[in-house]
Amino acid sequence: MRTNATGRVLHDFRGGSFRFDAGAVCLDFAHSGGEGRYAVFETLHEPADLGEWLAQPPLGAVVTVPVTAEDLVAAKALRRAIWNAARARAAHRPLPAEAVEAVNRAAAAPPLVPELAENGMDTGWAVPVLATQALSTMAREMIELLSGPLAERFRECASETCPLVFVDSSRPGARRWCSMERCGNRHKVRALRARRTT
Repeated sequence: MRTNATGRVLHDFRGGSFRFDAGAVCLDFAHSGGEGRYAVFETLHEPADLGEWLAQPPLGAVVTVPVTAEDLVAAKALRRAIWNAARARAAHRPLPAEAVEAVNRAAAAPPLVPELAENGMDTGWAVPVLATQALSTMAREMIELLSGPLAERFRECASETCPLVFVDSSRPGARRWCSMERCGNRHKVRALRARRTT
């Protein structure tokens, strides 16, 4: 996958925002919304929202065929599968069978095809660019993460109130927080207050 930087700005329902780098595009996608208590974070309300998400860097897959309602349903199923598999791996639990099936199903479709520009330096995606190809590319990335050298580096934020998951690609493998700007800083402030009161 042609990514040199991952991460997105996440917005909470109270109006706050922060930059969160999950360490992989597929994991960034897993944090684009959800069901149940995560529905307040949903960003993919309509097919066009999926098209916009896919077009953003680092994936930069500007679809050349309009995203359909079926594509959106498939995207949400893949997102849920990635989320469930990542959380299971971070907790050292077996991967849910339905998550594995959904990731494999998405990965079976043709992926995005990289294309070198005429200048020989820039890259893009060969036309046509379909939403299903982008989903396949992210599913394949998830398979590589789950089966590759970072398989034991899935983490859930160390904050007791934060469910965000990420893959720790740092050299020492010591990342604890979804973001130092958010949970890491909150932990530091609480620890400082606790020291001052004792």
